[in-house]
Amino acid sequence: MIDIKFLRENPDIVKENIRKKFQDSKLPLVDEVIALDAEVRKAQQEADDIRASRNKISKEIGALMGQGKKEEAEAKKAEVAANAARLAELEEKESELREKIKKDMMTIPNIIDPSVPIGKDDSENVEVQKYGEPVVPDFEIPYHTEIMERFHGIDMDAAGRVAGNGFYYLMGDIARLHSAVLAYARDFMIGRGFTYCVPPFMIRSAVVDGVMSFAEMDAMMYKIEGEDLYLIGTSEHSMIGKFIDTIIPEEELPHTLTSYSPCFRKEKGAHGIEERGVYRIHQFEKQEMIVVCKPEDSPIWFDKLWQNTVDLFRSMDIPVRTIECCSGDLADLKVKSYDVEAWSPRQQKYFEVGSCSNLGDAQARRLRIRINGKDSKYFAHTLNNTVVAPPRMLIAFLENNLQADGSVRIPEVLRPYMGGMTEIR
Repeated sequence: MIDIKFLRENPDIVKENIRKKFQDSKLPLVDEVIALDAEVRKAQQEADDIRASRNKISKEIGALMGQGKKEEAEAKKAEVAANAARLAELEEKESELREKIKKDMMTIPNIIDPSVPIGKDDSENVEVQKYGEPVVPDFEIPYHTEIMERFHGIDMDAAGRVAGNGFYYLMGDIARLHSAVLAYARDFMIGRGFTYCVPPFMIRSAVVDGVMSFAEMDAMMYKIEGEDLYLIGTSEHSMIGKFIDTIIPEEELPHTLTSYSPCFRKEKGAHGIEERGVYRIHQFEKQEMIVVCKPEDSPIWFDKLWQNTVDLFRSMDIPVRTIECCSGDLADLKVKSYDVEAWSPRQQKYFEVGSCSNLGDAQARRLRIRINGKDSKYFAHTLNNTVVAPPRMLIAFLENNLQADGSVRIPEVLRPYMGGMTEIR
């Protein structure tokens, strides 16, 4: 959510930003907000005038009563009563207008960074850099669930009977590998100076509204029936929500946290053949990282965050690349975003395994996360990035570490978490 003062003073910039995101249907919202804002300020001024008049008249009533001028005092009281009725009308009107403005402002996209490439959708995202040499072995790489089944490591049929499509049982060494990756990612981020946290796995609607757009919420979140609670789609939501309604002393920043959580997603819509298996599911586990910092520091932290993910994957000998999301592929709250994609030897292409985002002050403005600076209070900047999400991570791991004899090599960094095993057979 952008600053309404900025919108009021720079409507053309806001409209041009909407055009760059190819959301022309939202252009009328800018003029609508400006008109509603003018109505609010007019109603507020009239209300303030009535309050000032009421205080003045109250003093006059006291003076008239003291002088024994009862009739004149009663007339003044009637005037106060009339003003009170009008004030109630204005306050109700002001509340309704502010609610309309809030709804519009939460729909208008955030101002994107000038460096973001302009494009309509993810087909126009831009490759930034590759890390590691993609290899295609001279033997066939089976589909990832087939690899897992060879080790009796997955049971999707039983999960389907228990919970429906989009769920799985991980078993044996594959389940152990899943947990090992998460434990290694946790320690990797602690080693990078981040504070480890296990957050709430449910959040209230006020936090949901603060951390994501309406479209994202509808496509992702599971609502707990009869309660003001949602299952988190990523721990970023509850991690950023940790700072709701807080004023952070400037000298305490940045806050750098890494968190473990299960994640729950509706995953609405049809998906392609490469999204079978555990590629896109309703429940998975993830290690996340978030930063709350001063505005001038967020570009530096953005580069640090995506580099952490690249370094983690490379430490496990998995080739990756970074992709910059174009304007049309950016969620409305994002200022700038990189995807980290891992190499798939089977598909002979890269696929997304993480996403790094700078949201500017959009989430902080919605959640009222402010910094207490030397001269004034101002909104923080928030950033988030996937450390690792094992379902997709497992796909990349198994394909890149599969050997010709069907065994899976365990990279050196993971061996302490796998009881010293060097391979899975």
